[in-house]
Amino acid sequence: MVATRRNASISVSDSEIFVVLSGSITCSEMSKSEGDEKILSYNDVVLRKSDLDILNGPCYLNDRIIEFYFSYLCTCHPSEDILLSPPSIAFWIMNCPDTDGLKDFLQPLNLLDRNLVIFPVNDNNDVNKAEGGNHWSVLVFYREANLFVHHDSCKGVNNSSAKRLYRAVARFMGVTNSTSEPSFVECSESPQQVNGHDCGLYVTAISRSICRWYEQERKEVGGGDGFLWFSAVVKEVTPSLVADMRSEILGLIRSFMALKEYQPASK
Repeated sequence: MVATRRNASISVSDSEIFVVLSGSITCSEMSKSEGDEKILSYNDVVLRKSDLDILNGPCYLNDRIIEFYFSYLCTCHPSEDILLSPPSIAFWIMNCPDTDGLKDFLQPLNLLDRNLVIFPVNDNNDVNKAEGGNHWSVLVFYREANLFVHHDSCKGVNNSSAKRLYRAVARFMGVTNSTSEPSFVECSESPQQVNGHDCGLYVTAISRSICRWYEQERKEVGGGDGFLWFSAVVKEVTPSLVADMRSEILGLIRSFMALKEYQPASK
């Protein structure tokens, strides 16, 4: 059902199944309709007109926008070490009823080869509710520290959902030179949102900051278990930067729409 592309980009062939299962957060008036035409195919992500409407207004981001931006980050940070999971994959890991079959589901993700894995976390736990959930956060696995770190922009509201994802996936990380499963930490230094609708933007901004840290500052300082990305995130992810993320992502989408020569990657 899942195949890896390039580095951390993931293709989901049974996409309609994952759309039903994924917990997206949208404004009610932005719900999908017959007139909600496709506007862009970027790698394996299809965006619609309603996604532009969401970005134009003070609305919660849905899973399509987050998946698009994660796919874009993959092109900016083309490393086999990094995996940015689409929201649908993280949601299914959290809520998969067949725990024995989860190993086969995860195998194509090549988790054993990843040093940095970033999961968007949605608090929806109802697989029958397509647009459930009230909040986004981000769970990060760092192999060198044998650690999962949860970044929540709303005072740890998603802690229980993040721990559910952690418990589901931790045993599959296969950390070498360790006799124990990875630990879980709630990052108390995570930047906090200043309104009730920017949680998804914080997910994109924090994920971008961590990817930059991994490729730049980590190498300069030398990395290692004792050095994490917390200070980089605190410094970079400010309310003003997050506020600009909405227009930045919107502009990015429009720029790809304008490039008629852009060809979506084949599945």
